[in-house]
Amino acid sequence: MEMRALEETDLELICRHREQMFREAGRDEAVLQTMTAHFRKWLRPRLRNRTYFGFAMTDGRDPVAGIGLMLLDWPPHPSHPGSDQRGYVLNVYVEPAYRGRGLAHELMQRADAEFARRGVQFAILHATDAGRDLYAGLGWGATTEMAKPVAG
Repeated sequence: MEMRALEETDLELICRHREQMFREAGRDEAVLQTMTAHFRKWLRPRLRNRTYFGFAMTDGRDPVAGIGLMLLDWPPHPSHPGSDQRGYVLNVYVEPAYRGRGLAHELMQRADAEFARRGVQFAILHATDAGRDLYAGLGWGATTEMAKPVAG
């Protein structure tokens, strides 16, 4: 397996992995189609200006896993009192035929190293049920975050 930085040309790979991740988590197919169309438009400029970055793992020339990373503008907080940003992990996905080989674990370790390289002191993610044990095993814990849709 090889690991490389994400590139602009990975747009469709990232979209496919994100959609499949949510599909496997049981999300509605019609919602996924809408989400992916809007996500593609959102992602394109962020890949170009590198505000969305991350890594892909390949088997030969075939991409088999990926992780997305971002830096979020966030006020200093007790969890990161001297920093005005948080790292954000998203779109962690491993193709089904490659699961159970530690690829997601390796991607998460690479994310930690990249955040540390950029001076990030605190990172967050939202876990699906499938990823929760992996993240907990790497030291990630639940927070007090709550959420709700806003009627518009």
